[in-house]
Amino acid sequence: MRKWIAAAVAVPVVAAGAAAFLWLRGGDLPRPATLRSETTSAIYAPIATRAADPAPLTVGEVFPTGSVAAGGATLARQGTETLTDCAAAVWGDAEEAVAGCGQALRARYATADGRVFGQFVIFNLADAAAADRLVRAFSGPRDGGGFVRLAPGAPAGFGAARSWAQVRALGHYVTVSWVGPVGGGGRVDLTYPQVALDSLSLAVQRRLTR
Repeated sequence: MRKWIAAAVAVPVVAAGAAAFLWLRGGDLPRPATLRSETTSAIYAPIATRAADPAPLTVGEVFPTGSVAAGGATLARQGTETLTDCAAAVWGDAEEAVAGCGQALRARYATADGRVFGQFVIFNLADAAAADRLVRAFSGPRDGGGFVRLAPGAPAGFGAARSWAQVRALGHYVTVSWVGPVGGGGRVDLTYPQVALDSLSLAVQRRLTR
């Protein structure tokens, strides 16, 4: 299990695959330029339903430290939210897909120099089928699709048109890690900021061992 966890978190969003998408700019609300998505697997059968895993998520469980790091990139946590109205965290077709969602936890992160901003959101859905539906809604076409909303406090210069996101269904949960450059300037390597932020998904892995 531990070997699988390390491999899953270490996959950068730029990896090729059937579930990787490149979106063009457009639309009224921001979406990532590059998205990688995964539906759930049999590994998460023990937490395939909220009935089998009823304890609500907590901020301390999902965001246990003040920062995340990988490969020399460190992002400090800027703030957290616990939402009971999951629809407030999404837009487009995703609003319908979060029906039955019990809670969403969201946190903002940034590098010390302010050049990279990221946010992590986890949705607590009724079951794995609902989680997969939400992943598909996030992965849908630019026109008629949907995604998570940027959290209040996100920098005005967040470059969604150059941003990356990773979406995972993990049993009855869905996690979204989204990172992007802030402001103009040159190219910013998002590989390790993405890996660092996506490591917060390990909160779900720990539920498998309860």
